[in-house]
Amino acid sequence: MSFLSKTSFVALAVSTGLLIGSQAIAGPKVVSGPGASPECFAPWNKDTTYFQWNKKEGPYRVAVVNGFVGNTWRIQMIQTAKAYVAQDDVKSQIKEFKVVSTGTDAAAQLGAIEDFVNQGFDAIVTIAVSPTGFDRAIRIANRNDVVLVPFDNVLDTKDVMMVNENQWDMGVMSANFIIEQMGKKSGKVLEVRGLPGNSVDRDRHLGFRDVMEKAGNNFEIIEVVGNWDDGHAQKATADALAVHGKFDAIYTQGGSTGTVRALMDAGHKFIPIAGEAENGFRKLLAQARERRTGWSFRGSVPGAGRHCHQGGYFRSARQ
Repeated sequence: MSFLSKTSFVALAVSTGLLIGSQAIAGPKVVSGPGASPECFAPWNKDTTYFQWNKKEGPYRVAVVNGFVGNTWRIQMIQTAKAYVAQDDVKSQIKEFKVVSTGTDAAAQLGAIEDFVNQGFDAIVTIAVSPTGFDRAIRIANRNDVVLVPFDNVLDTKDVMMVNENQWDMGVMSANFIIEQMGKKSGKVLEVRGLPGNSVDRDRHLGFRDVMEKAGNNFEIIEVVGNWDDGHAQKATADALAVHGKFDAIYTQGGSTGTVRALMDAGHKFIPIAGEAENGFRKLLAQARERRTGWSFRGSVPGAGRHCHQGGYFRSARQ
């Protein structure tokens, strides 16, 4: 089954057929869709804006401005990007490829983006450390005809092209799964959140709470921070178990393998768990299929964008 028929995006219109000539002014022009590869990249909604940039001949200078780098997802994302540009059919189009990670400081990330613009890079891909505060960077990129593309952790704006999945939906579906598996509308639930300040963490959290806190539900939700990292999530889960004892279900945004290992180390009974598309998590579910109930959403997978990526989930459930 799938929860999204196509990867969602905002304003993707960079393709040979949609690029305009050199007489265009700096920055993108608003045009009508469809955008590039519409079979893969669906508009977010009917009001999605499509942008069209001044056509440039390659090879291109491209930069990735990452923020936080302290978990395996980010490391895999960076390595996947490097592997992608090293492919024979891609590297001939790349003059220079740079990757920087600026940590969780928004000012440092914004400074890095502006620096690459000033160096004359053609495109910058970024995972924003905050959903706000990027207006100046967008204006500078537009003024210099640089294509700026936030993805995954995106921005609260309609003024830039963005690529993302429906993160709110992931929280909703995770909540629906554990409620279905619990078979009741009350109980103690652990929510292991992601990296504070990021839009993905916020949107998944809000989607999850929208379901869990509906009228008629009476869940006690204990919230901890796992930073989408196995080590942090395992410690946060272990600490929550030490303080609160038992839980009836868990929603872990990322670092799902660590969350399960903390349960195993504590000798906790198997309970419904909703988590990320992480290989270790899925293997632990599969190894105890008769005893462990888990749901793994497939959405924020590094490197899923080259070919059309179908969303879906892996489910190991008691029958």
